[in-house]
Amino acid sequence: MKVKEALEQVPVDPAAEERAWAVIGAAYARRERAHVARRRWPLVVPVVAVAAVAAAAYSSPGRAVVDAVRRTIGVEHAAPALFKLPAPGRLLVSGAGGTWVVAADGSKRRLGGEGQASWSPHGLFVVVARSDTLAAVEPARGTVRWTLSRPGVLFPRWGGTRADTRIAYLSAGRLRVVAGDGTGDVALARAARVAPAWQPERHVVAYATPRGRVTVVDVDSKAVLAVHAAQGARELAWSPGGKQLVAVTPRVVHIWAGGRHQLLRLAGVQAVAFARDGRLALLHGRNVFVYGRGEGGNVFTAPGRLAGVAWSPNGRWIVTALPSADQWIFIGGRRLRAVSSIARQFGGHVSLDGWVSGT
Repeated sequence: MKVKEALEQVPVDPAAEERAWAVIGAAYARRERAHVARRRWPLVVPVVAVAAVAAAAYSSPGRAVVDAVRRTIGVEHAAPALFKLPAPGRLLVSGAGGTWVVAADGSKRRLGGEGQASWSPHGLFVVVARSDTLAAVEPARGTVRWTLSRPGVLFPRWGGTRADTRIAYLSAGRLRVVAGDGTGDVALARAARVAPAWQPERHVVAYATPRGRVTVVDVDSKAVLAVHAAQGARELAWSPGGKQLVAVTPRVVHIWAGGRHQLLRLAGVQAVAFARDGRLALLHGRNVFVYGRGEGGNVFTAPGRLAGVAWSPNGRWIVTALPSADQWIFIGGRRLRAVSSIARQFGGHVSLDGWVSGT
């Protein structure tokens, strides 16, 4: 099944999801005991109630209640902590809780404070953006190899080959590129606040422009290889072989391949990720869809809205986050594993930044 044909089968009405939850909520309300009297409380009561709940959350009994509520809206039978990954490799996460590398056995190493991060090709290093600093870090020991000071550093992405790498990032509204050893930093063009994407094993990067275009450029020669219209692009991704470029916009998903343009009229896609074998995972509201290599359809529906998606190196598992329940969910075919208390384990909210092989 072609990706375009499969994706077109996905429901495109985001409002349907909200209507369904409204029906469920109404049914739940009706099951409460009918003899409970209603009172007309002053409008200030909801504010007081919220404050009381927030205060209770900081006490041990209060936190237990909050955790119980989270369990009711999350995946049942979730593990209380991340004891191990379901597949070999290392998972990179970053955000308010800092930058962390999670090993297959569940051990965690904090590489630094709040920031954004990505793996180098083959997972040898991590590049981290923190405020006005770009840094290359060795994940095994947390050793900082080099730093570069630039204003407002955002969305670092490491690409190129194993022997000759480049890092693309945003700074002060411009796309910049620096060599993997921290030398030769240059500004290439004005760019929108969207993470750039490297074509695998090449010095070619795609980025979004402020005028609603996706531009593909060779960073060595500065030659523009392609310009595509994609108003409101918010995520870019290349297929493993570099033959397909995907751009997610609020209402449609664009796929460019070999001079061909496929337009998928699918509103509300939050994130996409390619597996090494070319399968495409697509996050849409509460659903995870997978397409390619004979697959095509919904592999998981969560009780709440999902955020972020990444594949295991062996392509057997997908990980996504359920923020409303503070859970990570690992999906492996018909197998499902959930882990709770993510924010507590990482010191705050973190995003999924990639799952690579190696130790």
